[in-house]
Amino acid sequence: MAETIGTKAIEANATFAVSSDLEISQVPDGAMIFQASRDRVHYLNPTAAIILELCDLGKSRAEIEAFMIEGFALTAPIADEVEKCLNDLLLEGLITPA
Repeated sequence: MAETIGTKAIEANATFAVSSDLEISQVPDGAMIFQASRDRVHYLNPTAAIILELCDLGKSRAEIEAFMIEGFALTAPIADEVEKCLNDLLLEGLITPA
């Protein structure tokens, strides 16, 4: 996948770690995260919250995609959507490359 403005291509075997300075609270419609280092609060929708949790479990981008496809019985490829979400989480400093 080609690099686009504001995002980077993420290899299928890339894994990520959740940043250590986060206080994560599950809320009915996703997750609320306080990021102490930036004194910032983030709200994640349910899909982004699942992806963040899978990153915390050491899952690769390909494993995250497979989990989402199987878990939600999706028929269309979701590589672009997962990659965008991972890039957004990276940009906000919620995850780091492992």
